[in-house]
Amino acid sequence: MSIEGTDKGLSARDAYAGAQGGGDSLWQRIKRWSGNNPRLSRVVWIALGLGLLALLVWAIYPKPAVNNRFNQGAQPVGVATAANGPIRITLNALGTATPLATATVRPQVGGLLTKLYFTEGQMVKAGDLLAQIDPRPYQAALDQAKGQLARDQATLANAKVDLARYQALAAQNAISNQQLSAQGSLVRSTAGIVEADQANVETASINLGYTRIVSPVTGRAGLRLMDIGNIVQAGQASGIVVVTELSPMSVIFTVPEDNVSRIMSRISQGAVLDVDAWDRGQTAKIASGKLATVDNVVDPATGTVKLRAMFDNNDNKLFPNQFVNIRLLVDTLPDQTVIPVAAIQRGAGGTFVFIVSPDKTVAQRSVKLGVQDGDQVAILEGLKPGDTVVVDGADRLRDGSEVVIPDPAKQKINAPSSGATADAERAAARAKAQAAIAKSCSADISKLCGGQTGRGAMRCLAQNRDSLSADCKTAMAAMRRGAGRPGGGFGGTP
Repeated sequence: MSIEGTDKGLSARDAYAGAQGGGDSLWQRIKRWSGNNPRLSRVVWIALGLGLLALLVWAIYPKPAVNNRFNQGAQPVGVATAANGPIRITLNALGTATPLATATVRPQVGGLLTKLYFTEGQMVKAGDLLAQIDPRPYQAALDQAKGQLARDQATLANAKVDLARYQALAAQNAISNQQLSAQGSLVRSTAGIVEADQANVETASINLGYTRIVSPVTGRAGLRLMDIGNIVQAGQASGIVVVTELSPMSVIFTVPEDNVSRIMSRISQGAVLDVDAWDRGQTAKIASGKLATVDNVVDPATGTVKLRAMFDNNDNKLFPNQFVNIRLLVDTLPDQTVIPVAAIQRGAGGTFVFIVSPDKTVAQRSVKLGVQDGDQVAILEGLKPGDTVVVDGADRLRDGSEVVIPDPAKQKINAPSSGATADAERAAARAKAQAAIAKSCSADISKLCGGQTGRGAMRCLAQNRDSLSADCKTAMAAMRRGAGRPGGGFGGTP
């Protein structure tokens, strides 16, 4: 075999292999490449598999909804107009109707109870006869004291006559001075006995008068505590009846110590502060009165100060020990720029409102809040009377958004609420929350707060929030949401 022959044979085989390779499919080429590069091919196949899996997930996963909240064209909104007017600074508190006088009528002498001259629930006046104790033993004691007095008075008169005769005889030196002195001592001794007898008569007369039991105060008689035929004793623990003064009626309530300086400042200026008493649900006003006095100490346990308000209560709507909600009008600020609370928005930069321009676009404007009165709030900076603000639909707006006012004729022009209307609106906003707390937290107050009432109970519940029952926690959360608006639930400032 020659070298040329061998080269020709190899060249022929290579040519045949190249011809065969040129005719391979793509898959065969990939397989041949994978066999020649096993490690690299493994990485490529894994990457390719992950890519296909991602593509599959993207294809079948639901597409997220596009947030078009700010891209839906002109938005319908409700508006109100900032107005100039007064706004009230009020303090809300919990109080208890407390009578000025409550008298338990007790007998002052012992004996048989023979008559009752009152009916349960009757209105009586001071000095009216309520009951009668058998007077005969005391009448006899009085007669005996009078007889003793008469006898001793006669003895004194006789001794005085003898003294006058002895003085005449002594002037004539007919008797000794010793006899005269003895007679003078006898007169003075008998005079002392007469004075003691007079005191006994007075005592017997007083005891006889005590058999007629009279009302010490003007008020309403309660349920009778004893019946006819009972034997009573002087100063016994249980009385015959309790008489409670109803008119005028006072209400004791508490306010946080932080508010005392403002109240005392108004009082020092000679102002008489108005006080309204509302029912438990704050839906109906019971009575209107005046602040009478402020206590002289702060209760260190609760951080509150007691105040007393006076009410005429001529219609007897305030009942002793009745729970009431108190609204104390501390001051009235005139000429305030007032808008509805619903117009106030909050963001990272603080409080702001949306102002509606004449071209029906809105502009975001920062404002500084003042005092809140019900659903109205004063604006200290950022607005002027006449500005139109958005009160409904502000969550769909941003600076420069276009707006549509559906029915401008029906939009409420803001005006400061006053009188019973504002009070009723403010009461309705919190009535459910307070009723829920009174109902749901009664057991928690008894267990954790020792039966405290008023703001002391509210403070105790807040301090023991982790130990409250589920119902009480729900009611407290509702109250906090209601009190979180500008002005809070117990004050007038944001």
